[in-house]
Amino acid sequence: MLDLSLKMLLGDRAKYIMLISGLTFASLLMTEQAAIFCGIMQWSGSTLDNVGAPVWVVDPMVEQINDTEAMRDTDLERVRSVEGVAWAAPFYQGMLRARMPDGSFKFVQLIGLDATTFAGAPREIVQGRLEDLRLPNTVILDEYGAKKLSRDPARPVRVGDTFEINDREARVVGICRSRMSFTGNPYVFSTYHQAVQYAPATRKVMSSVLVGGGEGADAAALARRITAATGLSAYTKSEFLWRTVWWYIRNTGIPVAFGATVMIGFVVGLAISSQTFYAFILENLRNLGAMKAMGAPDGMLARMIMLQTLTVGLIGYGCGVGLASLFGAVVLRKGMPPFFLPWQLPLITLAAVLFICWLAASLGIRKIRSLEPAIVFRG
Repeated sequence: MLDLSLKMLLGDRAKYIMLISGLTFASLLMTEQAAIFCGIMQWSGSTLDNVGAPVWVVDPMVEQINDTEAMRDTDLERVRSVEGVAWAAPFYQGMLRARMPDGSFKFVQLIGLDATTFAGAPREIVQGRLEDLRLPNTVILDEYGAKKLSRDPARPVRVGDTFEINDREARVVGICRSRMSFTGNPYVFSTYHQAVQYAPATRKVMSSVLVGGGEGADAAALARRITAATGLSAYTKSEFLWRTVWWYIRNTGIPVAFGATVMIGFVVGLAISSQTFYAFILENLRNLGAMKAMGAPDGMLARMIMLQTLTVGLIGYGCGVGLASLFGAVVLRKGMPPFFLPWQLPLITLAAVLFICWLAASLGIRKIRSLEPAIVFRG
């Protein structure tokens, strides 16, 4: 009987393709938009990924990584005095305007690192040497910035090129690979001392303190000790990332925009699948009535309906998630838009598709239960 249900499903090619197409579109839209949302949220904490420090110490008023509230230089020594701190380094971040030799300008995300330890330095240097940052007026530019700061796509900024940051010369001594910033501005790495020279003159300039413990140290416990001893806010990288993500979720319209698109995909899949499958059941009422007249119980007919919906549901789900993954592979090469597909997303999409299948099957099962076997003998 179950084999017969599949033959009935495949026998109506038009509705079979319509069901799969609707569920494929729903799965694709839900997975793709949710993955782009996750990518944007991952971008919101890109500085944390590009600057690999175990513990970040910031002013208590700072709510997320892209906030900057300058700290006193004495705060650095206070953090260093806390038990368990193996090293602590000053860190600067700020958005400044870079002016190219041809007169064009772009905003850049300037990162200032401790010249002694290079704590938080970019891990992937594709051109040049990190040590050259100790030379006067030098910077390391990320690959995205090398392209964006050049008006000629065929010739990105190279090692040895110069531009200006806040009317001061910046000579490129390296190109690195980093995660794109949330604002879309390129990352420019320099030493902390040089970054202070580039930044507008203010009484306080240190954005945060990067901290590391000894080998095997518990970063979370170290962060709690720093907070208790100094009154400053100390977070592990993971804590600071989630604090940043939740800040954007609560204070921006990004979740609403992507959530609405995901909901549209769910509703479209639900509407197409339910209506198409219900029409399929109506067209096969005489066949189902004949089976019921021959003694097939309602439970058997219900299992046949569930098998049909699960078949089209899983095929549509596989096609939709596969297309979303293919889309992600393509955009990851281009870098835009952001795309991050954690393993939880396909499972959530699967649960949504199974719910759609269950609801569509419920409509058919309800119709079958009220079906009279005598319908086979009418007309």
